[in-house]
Amino acid sequence: MTDFSHNNEEPVDIVVMAAGKGTRMKSSWPKVLHRLAGRALALHVLDTAARLHARCVVVVTGHGANEVEAALADAPCAPVFARQMPQLGTGHAVQQAAPLLPDDGIVVVLSGDVPLIRDDTLRALIAACAGRRLALLTIDFENPTGYGRILRDGEAVQAIVEQKDATEEQRAIKEVYSGVMAVPARLLKPWLARLDNRNAQGEFYLTDIVRMATLDGVPVVAHRTDDHLQVTGVNDPAQLAGLERAWQRRLADALMAQGVRLADPARFDVRGTLVCEADVEIDVNCVFEGAVSLGAGVTIGANCVIANARIETGAVIHPFTHIDGEKVGVTVGEGSRIGPFARLRPGARLGAEVHIGNFVEVKNSTLDAGAKANHLAYLGDATVGARVNYGAGSITANYDGANKHRTIIGDDVHVGSNCVLVAPLTIGAGGTVGGGSTVTKSTDPGALTIGRSKQVSFADWKRPVKKPKA
Repeated sequence: MTDFSHNNEEPVDIVVMAAGKGTRMKSSWPKVLHRLAGRALALHVLDTAARLHARCVVVVTGHGANEVEAALADAPCAPVFARQMPQLGTGHAVQQAAPLLPDDGIVVVLSGDVPLIRDDTLRALIAACAGRRLALLTIDFENPTGYGRILRDGEAVQAIVEQKDATEEQRAIKEVYSGVMAVPARLLKPWLARLDNRNAQGEFYLTDIVRMATLDGVPVVAHRTDDHLQVTGVNDPAQLAGLERAWQRRLADALMAQGVRLADPARFDVRGTLVCEADVEIDVNCVFEGAVSLGAGVTIGANCVIANARIETGAVIHPFTHIDGEKVGVTVGEGSRIGPFARLRPGARLGAEVHIGNFVEVKNSTLDAGAKANHLAYLGDATVGARVNYGAGSITANYDGANKHRTIIGDDVHVGSNCVLVAPLTIGAGGTVGGGSTVTKSTDPGALTIGRSKQVSFADWKRPVKKPKA
């Protein structure tokens, strides 16, 4: 690979082509909004633009323009939009962006459906451009069908010929244009004005500027990559699925290199960020979304979904647990045991050595060290003290039909099975609530509270029977 080292001082402006319909996706969604690792394809490209500290990012939209622009508007790189109506080819797309591009920068052209391009590759391409050359990112494909072929005279690039316009001899060329280029804006704009559509597809090809550069005496250089994933686009669901697995495998390999033990890296998905400390173990079919951090020695059982959560050192998340902190997050304290089949919702804050068992739901509640809710229970809008034992089938009734209210349970309280704690309510420290109680008034510390009717039995009771059908 040629080294085009250059301390580039020109600002970088980026054009992202995102106007296509994506017919082969067989979907009503614009193609660039289909998701890879939980995020729109085009957002991955804009993330790369942000890492390059691009001065200006222009996204060219067309099919589904309103939806695409709404989905991308809040990207960190603060894109602006140019519409391509109708879509008349890649050259026509960049023509729409040209008025928004300053004349003093290097323009990098990217595709919104090629999500795995890396910023270090683009930096090398920008260095190859050096503010005075047309630089193309190329790659060799054993099967180059569908790609524009690189035509050379010795080492010098002379032109790109598109598949439909290529001769049989040219179609045998394996070096192809990836769709990514870097070019000085002051050169690009006059070339765009000279494009025509006299070709097999009747479109304005951006690749025709290579021939123009050669005629104008501007050097055309190729920066070759051997990483196929970086230049692979998405045209159908099968390609999208292939990139998804490739993306996940890269993440899995990086985590394993840090010491994370994955039971099977092929059955592992991150749709956000996952940060792991030492000696983390993750079983199969786990999905991590949003921002998740796992402390040292954390164990995640099979088939868990964890989103926007911090799991502290030594905690165990048993199989089939669902944790989703949404915007406010969830915290699981050191040495806690969660699940199986537990659900932690936004605002759950669990201290050290807390136990949340099967079919227990916790929402907007804090549980102090050693508290336990082991079976079939609900804790919503509650403040639970240390060492509380919360019985099976018990719930905090936190909603009166109009407003939410809080339940406070003091340290060392024992709540029996099948209790209803009607908020607002405080159960005093050290108190006991008898099984089957409905408690509507706050209790004193250390008190035994029973809120149920006296048991009555009727001898020889006969249940109703169904009447025979006529």
